[in-house]
Amino acid sequence: MSTVSVEITSGLERRMKVGVPAARIDFAVEQRLKDAAGRVRIDGFRPGKVPMSEIRRRYAAPIRQEVLGDVMRDSFVEAVREHKLNPAGNPRIEPITSEPGKDLEFVAVFEVYPEVKLAGFDGINVEKATGEVTDADVEEMIDTLRKQRATLKEVSRAAAMGDGLEIDFVGTRNGVEFQGGSATGAKIQLGGGRMIPGFEDGLVGAVAGDERTLDLTFPEDYGNEELKGQKAQFKVTVKKVLEQVLPELNEQFFQGFGIRESSLDKFKVEVRKNMERELRAALRNRVKAQVMDQLVQQVNVELPKALVAQEIQRQREQMMQQFGGANVDPSLLPDELFAEQARKSVALGLIVGEIVKADAIRVDGDRVRKQVEEIAESYETPKDVVNWYYANPEQLRQIELAVLEEQVVERVLRDAKATEKAISYQEAVRPTRG
Repeated sequence: MSTVSVEITSGLERRMKVGVPAARIDFAVEQRLKDAAGRVRIDGFRPGKVPMSEIRRRYAAPIRQEVLGDVMRDSFVEAVREHKLNPAGNPRIEPITSEPGKDLEFVAVFEVYPEVKLAGFDGINVEKATGEVTDADVEEMIDTLRKQRATLKEVSRAAAMGDGLEIDFVGTRNGVEFQGGSATGAKIQLGGGRMIPGFEDGLVGAVAGDERTLDLTFPEDYGNEELKGQKAQFKVTVKKVLEQVLPELNEQFFQGFGIRESSLDKFKVEVRKNMERELRAALRNRVKAQVMDQLVQQVNVELPKALVAQEIQRQREQMMQQFGGANVDPSLLPDELFAEQARKSVALGLIVGEIVKADAIRVDGDRVRKQVEEIAESYETPKDVVNWYYANPEQLRQIELAVLEEQVVERVLRDAKATEKAISYQEAVRPTRG
């Protein structure tokens, strides 16, 4: 019979001391040695006829270590169940006594999940945006799609907004070139907003062969610390003026988006369907973001360090995957880069989990199916996409979690204060910061 004592060391941390009788260890070791005797092959002995003394000599030590590890793990699980503890993350196990013939004693240090005390949701205020996709929105989207597939043609006229330029430029500060401030054969688009303020505007009206000097100031939020707010001079040579040539709205263009019909009207129908799907998702996400942000502010919950560390690692791995095949040193992505978002994510997980538990919310299978089908609509063979999701439990689980969060948001909104505000499609789908 194991002996267990639990000490609260600080906050959520617990120090559990467990004692296991030597007889339990010895019995398990003996059973495994007997099992090994029937299986091992040793030169000079027939199978199953190896003396136990030889088995013990060769295998007693490693088998004992194996048994100790298993017993400590199993005893820990038994102890937390007996004491109704809910560990957050894996324990740190430190043996105290593990010599043969003596009772096993070890210490497990771990954190437990915090108690989450939910307040009423009537203090939450949400702005529920509404909107619709207009004919003008559809026309603007089609124009954007054409520009994405535009080709460039060299022209001899003066450059206007929307044109492309091929340029050479040299940037200096106090007459000295600075790193990253020069390029040869660079292609930019006037009005594209990829250069610092004033750069593109300063080249409007230029023709091939022009040389212009631009006196500019880097913005205060510029990515390079050394250049923030600094004055610089750029000497620019215009090599080519390039005019955008938009593709025709024809069958070839439509097929480029997986649409077989050659009718412009049918293409507009498909574009509108995609935009409406995007709009619905954007409006849901705006409400969800407000609810989740206010839940984190409203509910004060102590966070297990182990869970925050796990979330930091998850976000780091996710960012590493976004770099694709690039050989990026993980040390360039320190914990501090993810810490704030990780803490928020862990807090939300605990709060949402408590709401789900308190209201006995179960994920709505019909809504999961509907959301999967909505995702599949944007593909050429929707049925295959639906089947793929339901054949991949991990991918389907992501949809189920999203639906469950929506159900939690709806639960909060039953008590929250909500006001409606009509917004445009463009405002709805515009990325929000923070």
